[in-house]
Amino acid sequence: MKIKILFENKRISNAFFLGWGVSYLIEDRILFDTGEEWDSLLNNMNVMDVAMNDIKTVVISHEHFDHTGGLWEILRKNQGLDLYICQGFDRRFKNKAKLYGCNIVEIGDSFTRITDNIYTTGQVEMALGFDYIVEQSLVLDTDKGLTIVTGCAHPGIINIVKRVKENMKKDIYLVMGGFHLLDEPVKKIEGVINELKTLGVRYVGPSHCTGEDAERIFKESYMGNFIDIKAGKTVEV
Repeated sequence: MKIKILFENKRISNAFFLGWGVSYLIEDRILFDTGEEWDSLLNNMNVMDVAMNDIKTVVISHEHFDHTGGLWEILRKNQGLDLYICQGFDRRFKNKAKLYGCNIVEIGDSFTRITDNIYTTGQVEMALGFDYIVEQSLVLDTDKGLTIVTGCAHPGIINIVKRVKENMKKDIYLVMGGFHLLDEPVKKIEGVINELKTLGVRYVGPSHCTGEDAERIFKESYMGNFIDIKAGKTVEV
């Protein structure tokens, strides 16, 4: 499977616009998150020759602005899409989505198949002050093993990987996306790396909210098995 990096805070060339958040396109038809800003996402799609009409499904990991910024324009321009969201998303978000005529699929706590060899982990909850956040990740089942694609991994990247292994019981080839380790102490980052290796994760592609220091430590540890995630890059899994 091919994963096109449409939106990130790093890029392969100046032809791509930078921004906070992520947007990854799987097999040219499943869009995972939409970055923070529509115009930048559209520019990057055009540079990578992504056809809007080819996108049939949009999966939103969680409701934060840097993952939903381009969503409304995509729904407006490509009506009838399947939109996978978490059941725990805010009612206002759901009501707004209904205005665009998309087919809304609300994902609960269960591991769920989206299409052949592509799954959502189901929503995973995390306490956030006096509130809570729900987030889902994607899982791609390929001949190389499982690839896990995360938005921010607010519930914890280790928790997400363990959830996938419990449901799929297969080797993990790659974990990529936001690991939410920005400004975390070195000891915690090293602990996460050790746990990922214990869980059998062969390759890592930390990006977005992982943080520059954490990415550097991951690269030093995984060496040749570290994948640098940048807008404009295509990752084959």
